[in-house]
Amino acid sequence: MKIAVLGSGNGACATAGEWALNGHEVYMFDFEQFDKNIKVISENKGIDVKGKVEGFGKIKYAGHDIEKVVKGADIIFAIGPAYSTEPFGEACKGHLEKGQIVIVMPSSCAGSIVFKKALGLDIDDYSITVSETSTLPYAARVLEPGQVQIYNKLKGGYYIATLPRKRNEEVYKKIEAVYGEIKLGENIFKTSLQNANPVIHPAVSLLNIGNIEREDDFFFYEQGVTPAVGRLIEALDKERMKIGDALGVNVESDVKIGVEQGYMQDENYEYGYAEAEGFKGILAQTDIEYRYFTEDVAYGLIFMIDLAETVGVETPVMKSIVEIVSVLLKRDFHKEEKRSLKKLGLDLNKIKRIVKEN
Repeated sequence: MKIAVLGSGNGACATAGEWALNGHEVYMFDFEQFDKNIKVISENKGIDVKGKVEGFGKIKYAGHDIEKVVKGADIIFAIGPAYSTEPFGEACKGHLEKGQIVIVMPSSCAGSIVFKKALGLDIDDYSITVSETSTLPYAARVLEPGQVQIYNKLKGGYYIATLPRKRNEEVYKKIEAVYGEIKLGENIFKTSLQNANPVIHPAVSLLNIGNIEREDDFFFYEQGVTPAVGRLIEALDKERMKIGDALGVNVESDVKIGVEQGYMQDENYEYGYAEAEGFKGILAQTDIEYRYFTEDVAYGLIFMIDLAETVGVETPVMKSIVEIVSVLLKRDFHKEEKRSLKKLGLDLNKIKRIVKEN
């Protein structure tokens, strides 16, 4: 198959490398301002993959020509932070062909809708099939341009959902040879709400803010998640699961998912993260202007709170996190509406219809 990968960061390089190692023709795109990794991959004609997946993945093309990358692609992976989804969709506008499959990986909360809107398509326009995953299939880091280390390839505990839902099986069959552990989500609210980054990252960052501002090195999970921090994560997680209950969507606890994915050994909030083999050695950020706030709060928690209010669920802990982090960063995340339902074009009727029909 021809595989298009939009992005050149950690997840994109891991994805491109593994699909190439599985014998597929892989093409990579990124914007010109992010040319450092793309340039080296182009020069080397591939990616050196280390860790849980090993080998040199040959890349057919790596560059800034979006048409060359997506034309005739069997699967187009859009891989990057939440704020990259809309620009990737806009870059693809006018270049995609009817029937092509796009997978936003990860969703970062309603990524499939964001991508469709950026293409200029209505949610109900199924000329392009757009899927989203609940998380990346990897824990990976680019060690240097052209080289990626995969520390963990998920053993399970992640999901894919598709607009429209009836094409979920079709998309799964396309990816199962590489991502056989992935499960089919009943709709995009499953994949969006199963994203636990907004539950974990802001809580740990907020309660370790002094160390972060002092730029003291510490391990984000091993040292950052004390029992009290774990209790805050649990409170946020329970609110997230209540939103799922109100929608009729089964959202698993993060500690259960963490064990399924192979990160954690115990379904326990107070010590499970700190003692998790899969989280060992991960250093904390040294700047409060970091994606654990600027992405997971601005996009993730804002989406979840807005969704909760629409379906009648109280989220006092989530709201407290947003208010405090807004003060810390001198921003108003509610007013910014990075990923509000209004911006997505969703109301209660459309939400119910997606849950029921799509």
